[in-house]
Amino acid sequence: MKLRLHWKLMLATTVPVIVLITGIIWLAFDQLAANYFMVLMDEYMVSPTETHQAFLTAVHYYLLWAGLIALVLAFLLSYLLTRRVLRPLVQISEASRQIASGRFGTRVEADRGDEVGELGTAFNRMSDSLEKIEQLRKSMVADVAHELRTPLTNLRGYLEGLSDGVLPSSKETFEMLQQENLRLVKLVDDLGQLARADAAHIYLNRQSVDLAACVEEILALYRMNIDEKGITVSTNFADDAGTINADRDKLLQAIRNLVENCWKYTPEGGVIKISSHRLAQSVRVKFVNDGADIPAEDIPYLFERFFRSDYSRSRDIGGAGIGLSIVKQLIEAHGGEVGAESSDGKTCIWFSLPDL
Repeated sequence: MKLRLHWKLMLATTVPVIVLITGIIWLAFDQLAANYFMVLMDEYMVSPTETHQAFLTAVHYYLLWAGLIALVLAFLLSYLLTRRVLRPLVQISEASRQIASGRFGTRVEADRGDEVGELGTAFNRMSDSLEKIEQLRKSMVADVAHELRTPLTNLRGYLEGLSDGVLPSSKETFEMLQQENLRLVKLVDDLGQLARADAAHIYLNRQSVDLAACVEEILALYRMNIDEKGITVSTNFADDAGTINADRDKLLQAIRNLVENCWKYTPEGGVIKISSHRLAQSVRVKFVNDGADIPAEDIPYLFERFFRSDYSRSRDIGGAGIGLSIVKQLIEAHGGEVGAESSDGKTCIWFSLPDL
């Protein structure tokens, strides 16, 4: 393929040009020579036949040799230039085959300032994206396996204990089995929500949404859990930031995950504050709760899948680390952004949605 393209470029840029120029010069000499010898015959009564023919023969001879030499030189220069031009394309072709075979770390040289260099840069960006996606895929598979292993191992242990008669067939034992089963069900549900959140931008049904009503709806859902821990909840929505344009169902899901996150990590008797205010071209909603500070080095990873800042937490409390990832996917699907801050015994998770 590369040789055919190479020869096509050489033939297209050399042969037609050399033949055309040689033909033009050939015809020009023939015409000029005829006119010149006609002048000689008229002024000096010289017979131009033999001299004219000898002149044309000499000119044609040297013209042919000059054309052949020009053709050889043109082929040589064209070969060197086209080879230089095609070298990055050959590298990209080879790199594409390597990426197709699963070696996503392959890169090409992209230090040229022309269109071929831009193509190389675009190819490297594509390779970076594919490598990142592959790493995320592998990490996700490993994390899912890790998350499933603990409850499955517990279930296996309990069932073997019951089968061998080591554990009594009591209500407490079956409650433990039920808890492990519920943990598996919740993990599967979270994974399903995460998959739907990844595709949220395709199915957005934007409408005017009352932000305060959405928050109150979710707070009512968790009222029993909040009251059980004696948590005080306060809300403050600015008049010019009480309504946003969003997909109501997906916004409710994001708010639910954030409220659940606040409830889980707020100590008994703590405070949760939910507020909104308007920025230049967006509305920002904050969820602030009391609790232990999150280390600064963990803040950038809070919205990564399966990330938990404190691995010493019980899985019943910390979950699988998917909730904030779902929030990020849903908010970014709306064209918004998320962020977190933590200091002085308070943690703030916020999201901003564009004012459309």
